Amino acid sequence: MRLGAPFTGRVNLLAEGPGVALIDATRIDAANAIDAMITVATVPPFHQTHARGMLATVKIIAYGVAGDAVARAARAARGAIGLARPVYATATLIVTDIPGGPGLKGTDAIEARVTGLGMRLCETLRVAHDEAALADAIAAAAGEMVLILTGSATSDAADTAPAALVRAGGRVERFGMPVDPGNLLFLGELGHKPVIGLPGSARSKVLHGADWVLSRVACGLTVRSTDIAGWGVGGLLKEIPTRPQPRQRGG
Repeated sequence: MRLGAPFTGRVNLLAEGPGVALIDATRIDAANAIDAMITVATVPPFHQTHARGMLATVKIIAYGVAGDAVARAARAARGAIGLARPVYATATLIVTDIPGGPGLKGTDAIEARVTGLGMRLCETLRVAHDEAALADAIAAAAGEMVLILTGSATSDAADTAPAALVRAGGRVERFGMPVDPGNLLFLGELGHKPVIGLPGSARSKVLHGADWVLSRVACGLTVRSTDIAGWGVGGLLKEIPTRPQPRQRGG
């Protein structure tokens, strides 16, 4: 992170590369409680950012404030803002095929998510929508992370993709999340390699629950089932254009 040049009583805190914002809300609140003329505004916790993305802005509203108040606010906010950087360099994308299915449609959106984190999609594998075939592909994946995009929606934890991960020797940490779009995502691992099962809606480039999971996992942050269970408040994301107002029934 770096400080921008001061202007009109303001200094911005900028990211020097892609990552996830780490915010201590208690410290920020304490700093803002010192003097109403001293303000610190940040992005939300775990916000995904890019190089030169703004993480926070510090604004002195009045022409001048007491030096003691500035010093106390600075002490209160010390260590409140951090940036977790990606710890993985590559990812494998495995796409499963079904007759008449989407095939590789929308995989550019997945690749954009990967490259947006400063990573590289090192291979895209296309296999039959079959538990054994998918298990073999997961086990042989060259990437440091594995992303699975199935031709058919994953309906439960025993469906083809989660079952294939278990068959390959891995485990499923969580299937399903209270984030929409993104409900049908699953998260697991094979050894120390993260595995993320992506819903078909991740073929869209709009903000998605997959972004929340992928960015945190890519930056080495632990994501457990209990963490995901707590994402419901604020988890109703923007409607995807191909599904206008799907949750409204009868007005």
